[in-house]
Amino acid sequence: MQERYWQAIVANDAAYDGTFYYAVATTGIFCRPSCKSRLPKREHVRIFHHQQAAMEASFRPCKRCRPDGIRLPDEAWVAEMKAHIEEHFAEPLSLATLSDHFYASTYHLQRTFKRVAGVTPLMYIQEVRLAAAKKLLITTDMPVQVIGSQVGMANAAHFATLFQKKTGLTPTEFRQQPMH
Repeated sequence: MQERYWQAIVANDAAYDGTFYYAVATTGIFCRPSCKSRLPKREHVRIFHHQQAAMEASFRPCKRCRPDGIRLPDEAWVAEMKAHIEEHFAEPLSLATLSDHFYASTYHLQRTFKRVAGVTPLMYIQEVRLAAAKKLLITTDMPVQVIGSQVGMANAAHFATLFQKKTGLTPTEFRQQPMH
């Protein structure tokens, strides 16, 4: 493999998109040079000048960078984003991390998500985190600050403030409610 191809892969250089595709023998996947997926070992990389050649060599297109140019319908794309948020809500999630993961600009991701889901990605993340916090408040005796951290909100004061703003109750008051 030519050094310039490897350097383009290492740098996620979008200037090389369409010039070549790289496939990873251990995963069976091929990507654009700009793909933000984890850097493969150099010895596992094969270079193709056409996506058809990569597919003929039994590699499948990456679901992240979509080198085949096939985009999901917006509803399916947003469903994938929601599933990702629901699985990773306790991790640091931002519009930037979502746009990197789903290979889209922050503007396009935000606009599409809001149009399809009716809320912004941040609002959805907050909804998922608050639902998880409510469940923990009801089912455990964990301290409120620990629950905040467990659901992805390291700042206990911010967690308590957001919880109260969204539910009308502090986390402690919510926990003390007789019926949930």
